[in-house]
Amino acid sequence: MKDIMNEFTTVQMEHFSYWREHTLWHWEFWVLLFLAVAPWVVWFIIRKRGSEARLLLSGAFAVIVASWFDFLGIAFGLWEYKAMLIPTIPSFMPWDISVVPVSIMIWLQFKPRMNPFIKAFSFSVIASFIGEPIFIWIGLYNPIHWSHLYSFPIYILIYLLAYKISKTDSTDLL
Repeated sequence: MKDIMNEFTTVQMEHFSYWREHTLWHWEFWVLLFLAVAPWVVWFIIRKRGSEARLLLSGAFAVIVASWFDFLGIAFGLWEYKAMLIPTIPSFMPWDISVVPVSIMIWLQFKPRMNPFIKAFSFSVIASFIGEPIFIWIGLYNPIHWSHLYSFPIYILIYLLAYKISKTDSTDLL
């Protein structure tokens, strides 16, 4: 185990050096910083007052699940990223802790009586077939052994579970 941890530390240091030389203060860094901050600013402005706790709980669930799937995808070599905001886990922080959860919270907040399956389907179409290709096109995301079709049901599931959490009475959680 000591050898594995030493190798891991060496790789992490190399990764940090690469990030410092090729990402920090370059255009990718600024795009990722914008994507990490802007959705939260928008959400703060348009959020439904009085619903913040349930929406944030749903958003926190989305952060955990998106970050976990992202970690697994990187660990198993299913995809890679050219640049990261900071060289840590979650790998693609702006997507995992900003774009996905804030998008879900906004979708949950607007048209709350709309069928959640239609909203989940729409969210998944946008994330899988518009969001992911844009990140490929600008050169930040490289699916190695992954297809947008694989992402599609995952985003539906994340949305529907976040929806379920948003509808749970706080007393049901205890």
